[in-house]
Amino acid sequence: MTDTTRTETAVGLPLDGMSHVRGDTRIPLSEQTIPDFLAATAARFPERPAVVFREQGVRWTWREFTAAVDAMAAGLLALGLRRGDRVGIWSPNRVEWLLTQFATARAGLVMVNINPAYRLAELEYALNKVGCKAIIAAETFKTSRYLEMLQTLAPELAASAPGALQAARLPALRWVIRMGEARTPGMLNFDEMVARGAAVPRAELDALTASLDRNDPINIQFTSGTTGAPKGATLTHRNILNNARYIAMAMRFTEQDKLCIPVPLYHCFGMVLAVLACVSTGACMVFPGEAFDPVATMAAVSEERCSALHGVPTMFIAQLDHPDFGSYDFSSLRTGIMAGAPCPIEVMKRVIKDMHMAEVTIAYGMTETSPVSFQSATDDPLDKRVATVGRVHPHLECKVVDVDGQVLPVGATGELCTRGYSVMQGYWEDEARTAEAIRDGWMHTGDLATIDADGYCNIVGRVKDMLIRGGENVYPREIEEFLFRHPKVQAVQVFGVPDPKYGEEICAWIVLRPGQSATEDEIRAFCREQIAHYKIPRYIRFVDEMPMTITGKVQKFVMRERMTVELNLTEPKTA
Repeated sequence: MTDTTRTETAVGLPLDGMSHVRGDTRIPLSEQTIPDFLAATAARFPERPAVVFREQGVRWTWREFTAAVDAMAAGLLALGLRRGDRVGIWSPNRVEWLLTQFATARAGLVMVNINPAYRLAELEYALNKVGCKAIIAAETFKTSRYLEMLQTLAPELAASAPGALQAARLPALRWVIRMGEARTPGMLNFDEMVARGAAVPRAELDALTASLDRNDPINIQFTSGTTGAPKGATLTHRNILNNARYIAMAMRFTEQDKLCIPVPLYHCFGMVLAVLACVSTGACMVFPGEAFDPVATMAAVSEERCSALHGVPTMFIAQLDHPDFGSYDFSSLRTGIMAGAPCPIEVMKRVIKDMHMAEVTIAYGMTETSPVSFQSATDDPLDKRVATVGRVHPHLECKVVDVDGQVLPVGATGELCTRGYSVMQGYWEDEARTAEAIRDGWMHTGDLATIDADGYCNIVGRVKDMLIRGGENVYPREIEEFLFRHPKVQAVQVFGVPDPKYGEEICAWIVLRPGQSATEDEIRAFCREQIAHYKIPRYIRFVDEMPMTITGKVQKFVMRERMTVELNLTEPKTA
């Protein structure tokens, strides 16, 4: 079937029996910039609720929100920041973060998301890699003392006037803008920065916004690879705005919806799947707190009467298994997104049944694709919603390929590749790694996937996670799904460890449900006669928790390293 003869009824279906799908093109892409889109939403729903930060006591309508964005954008211009300058934001989920997202876009600046978990070396690398001219930072968060770390990297702050920083280790940085009311030498307070904007004529700000292009870079997000330095994925207005529009459409969002957002803003999940999805429809954003807390999240859903809830699987599990779960009212919930990590099927079923999220959707993507490429629909059959990540998003094209880059037949496992409007501009000032990731316009995701005859995609693991035991390809996700059926198992991760005979052996880390105990032999007995012998874990460890990133992604490479040391294993030699 050729592109010219392909009918609309075939949208999202595999081409010629191969694992190659194209999304619907009937709903056109938006060619607006983010500030223009925000202004249009505010004009439609000026007095409807837009923003709630429960911990900070902030409640804004769309009119109030856009006024605050404009005031901050003017403040940034008053500092002498100019179109294309990079501005870092280093903070947990606070209203200042949200304002920065839209104020930088309004002023033509490039917002740089700094991971709240970063420490000195990571912060120094990120700021210097993209040449941040300013950074907006919280004072502290949990065990992180942000301002102290900045003072360590730039001791020159102590004798510097705000805006005149000349730091040996951070040569591009001029402004450190701190949140809170306390004052710190060399730093400008956030409120003072906003106040300076009163001197900037609104016509100047409007003229600057009008000159922006939808393809301008607007955001840099550092991807946390397991090897090498982080890469700065560079995204445009067009990238993330359109992705958010189609995400919201998949959830059937309207201005009547309220979305509970416990996921971090610094990540695409927070700023695109949540915030921009709300902006695209006029839905209200509700932030339970600075970071995920199951009680705060359940209270926000119940008291704010949220109709949607986002989260990674571990967040949903933490709520479902909380002893006070039954004390909260989830009857207002309708939809939301579970993403960021593979979702255990049993968890999905509990979310639908016990949290009233009958229309919950699964989304899949990566930072480099803005991020969502596949998403399930609210009316997809339950088996498709619990066992796949849905079908391809509008205006995108995806395929599954073998190691030689050849498209595989339907149902075969290979690497997933994505092409279309959502693919990033590239990694900031890193042509080599950009060329390695994007080939002929295709973003190579590094994820192992299958696409079935109906166009539904299933993510079966990472290319690097797949292990080969004695010549047999083993996909950890398959074993994890099976072990999750054990009534005592709350969470499980499967990965490979070095083995001199088989090349790799299978190891499982298991978190048991509260009050339960189990033995390794009990788990292996559960596997026998149920899964192939070579898939049964040789090593089993019962742990209290898994090593995770701040976004809830499990770090299997950390587990592998720990087990390799514990078992005194050595990596097999390769030719």
